[in-house]
Amino acid sequence: MAKVVILMMDSFGVGGAKDAKAFDDDGANTFLHIAQNYDGLCLPNLEALGLKKAGILACGVEAPLKKGEAKLGLRGGYGCMEEISAGKDTISGHWEMAGVPVRTDFGHFKLDYPSFPQDMVERICKRAEIPGILGNIAASGTVIIQELGEEHIASGKPIFYTSADSNLQIAAHEEKFGLKWLYELCEIAFEEVKPYHIGRVIARPFVGDKAGAFVRTKNRHDYAVSPFAPTILDKVKASGLDVVAIGKISDIYAGSGVTKKVLASGLEELWDATLAEVRTLEGDGIVFTNFVNFDMDWGHRRDVKGYAEGLMYFDSRLPEIADVLSDDDIVFITADHGCDPTYKGTDHTRECVPVLMFGKKTTEHCLERRKTYADIAETIATKFGLEGFGVGKSLA
Repeated sequence: MAKVVILMMDSFGVGGAKDAKAFDDDGANTFLHIAQNYDGLCLPNLEALGLKKAGILACGVEAPLKKGEAKLGLRGGYGCMEEISAGKDTISGHWEMAGVPVRTDFGHFKLDYPSFPQDMVERICKRAEIPGILGNIAASGTVIIQELGEEHIASGKPIFYTSADSNLQIAAHEEKFGLKWLYELCEIAFEEVKPYHIGRVIARPFVGDKAGAFVRTKNRHDYAVSPFAPTILDKVKASGLDVVAIGKISDIYAGSGVTKKVLASGLEELWDATLAEVRTLEGDGIVFTNFVNFDMDWGHRRDVKGYAEGLMYFDSRLPEIADVLSDDDIVFITADHGCDPTYKGTDHTRECVPVLMFGKKTTEHCLERRKTYADIAETIATKFGLEGFGVGKSLA
């Protein structure tokens, strides 16, 4: 046995989803469109691992990348994966990858004002003893805190907003409102959204003293529904191995199957935490990291430049992982959905995702076009000698 490392590039789709039209995402392609709209995108290590070939498998078009020197020194399997879950949200993508596809979509709140049912809002306000709410509409979190942050501080009313994903997000000042109180408010809200089949309530703390200076902190916390069945994380934990969740991974699985939660944000800190945990993990198990900034900071904000620069930074850190791998360790690089920064709106986009699998003993080979993200869970189950899920097929 050995360690499995999952590097989740949140929202890094490669296009080509057969059902994209049903989601009004026909033609969306996060990877290809960033490459076409950012001159000089250079990803030598990802390209050496087969990213460009994975993109061709998905959509039939080669992404234009600038040539560079690959320094990872490893090769492996490359391919793309289709999603069979009913939605294109974060939870659906992650759970399917862990062996539990979400066959029916979660509920959603309206995108226009007022987004939330009045009776639900009244119940939350009464239980939490707050004077009311601000926002009550679909919005970019970074934008709405600038618009309403000062009023929030003056009134004590938290900012409620949603997105096309299945969620209720609550933003409040970490110091003036209080982080503990924000978490307690979200716990109340999480109970009240259950009748609406909402996937997550997300606490969005921020700091700053005036509009234009408000900044969200890394103390975000997601209150998510638990997976409908045991995931590969649960099975690995039950076998006595460790499952280290870095970033928002633990929240996405509602803590189920996790033996250690590591708080980190930003690509640099997430990379540092990942390398440290792989290096220090005693025995075998999983290290699972979500690199949320691709989605949160650049995909939803439709920021091609930021996304491209984030990709190049991610690529530049890849060579460091070779130094912390044991001979039988396996690394997966993949994503949970797309979020094409050139596409209309600000929502996730239905796309295939790349799957790159490598280690010190792997050789370059094509994994083809996979029919479900759950193939990753089946591969891990096979590696650790655990019972599979009967959903996908092992990549090994």
